[in-house]
This record gives sequence, structure tokens and C-alpha cells, in this order.
Amino acid sequence: MRPPRWLRRLALVLLLGPPLLILAFRFVPVPATPLMLIRAAQGHGWHKEWVPYDRIDPAMARSVIAAEDNLFCTQWLGFDFAQLQGQVEAALDGERPRGASTITMQVAKNLFLWPGRDPLRKLLEAWLTPQIALLWPKQRVLEVYLNIVEFAPGVYGAEAAAQAAFRRPAASLTDAQAARLAVVLPAPLEWSITAPGPYVQRRAETIRRRVGQLGSLTDCV
Repeated sequence: MRPPRWLRRLALVLLLGPPLLILAFRFVPVPATPLMLIRAAQGHGWHKEWVPYDRIDPAMARSVIAAEDNLFCTQWLGFDFAQLQGQVEAALDGERPRGASTITMQVAKNLFLWPGRDPLRKLLEAWLTPQIALLWPKQRVLEVYLNIVEFAPGVYGAEAAAQAAFRRPAASLTDAQAARLAVVLPAPLEWSITAPGPYVQRRAETIRRRVGQLGSLTDCV
């Protein structure tokens, strides 16, 4: 028995829709993300200004790689398979997974999905990530990430964050300022760029040192 026509059409949309959007977003700015809409509904506002990759200081890209995903430039299909294997083994041993999210995975999550750690969201993220990795060059992944990621409540992208925190464009960020921006990415609702606590300050200094240590691992920037 064949499935109903509406069900076949829905399956076709779900199958082809994301790749078509991913292909389109390789060339055009992302107008909004689910997280932006959620935060706006929560009353956090919406501060966002898309800028091309060449108008974001390279220190910003290097800092997010140092903070979030040291092997970004060398990854295949957008995954850190060694980290994923470690997380699976930890889960099988009854330990709490620490997370193995790459920058490409975070782009997939921010573009299409909702916040959270539920299995369905992680499954969809794993399905979308290799499509982005295959259809976009590395610099496009970084460009989109640095334009849509949340740096503070209702503040999205390096340009809006640099203007809000330092009163300067993302193109003229210093290494220290880029590290300060990158350090808050895991918890932008809890950690402040403009009033960093001791942990955030120490972590920012660690990120600055790590940028120098990564060497050729940031060559794709």
C-alpha cells in the first residue's frame, strides 16, 4: 500500500528543503534563525548586522576556533570524530557527556533548529551538518557562524557584538577583544563581555595563548 500523496509531498519537502536552503545560504545572508525568534519572543530584543567575512578581523575567526573547535580547519564532514567517539564511550561508561559540538554543527543547529539537548534535535543536527560541510567552503561556514551566533542576550554576530561591547566595528577588533567575544559563546546569557568575571577573564587569556599555539590549524581562516 502506497503512502498518501500528502505524506509523500511532506517527505519530499523535508528531504529536499534543507539542502536547497543550505545551498542558497552559501551565497545570501541569513535573515533570521529560530533562536533569534525565540529570544525576541522572550523580550531580549534583536540586534544584528550582517557583514562580509572580509569585514571581520581574522583574530575573531582564530579566537572562535581556539575557543570552540581547534580542529575546524582539518575536519571532514563537519565532525570531530575522535571527540564523538570519546563521548560515546563516556556515555556507555555511565559518565555525563561533555559535548563534542563543532563550529559546523553549531551552524546547523543555529540555522534550522531549536535550543536544547534532546535526542531528536541532535539527530537532525547530525543529518544537516555534513550537508553544510559539503556545500560550503570553510570560510563560508565561519562567515555565517560569526554573523548569526549569539554573543549576548539579543545580540547576534561579531559586528553587533563589537559595536555593543567596544564601540568599534568587527573589522578593527584587537586580539584581546576577539578573545573576550569568543569566550562568552558557550553561555551568552550568563557570561558578560563588558563585565567579565574572574573565570571569563582567565579563559579569555587562555584563548589568546591558544591562538598562537594552534599554528597551521588556523590556516583556513
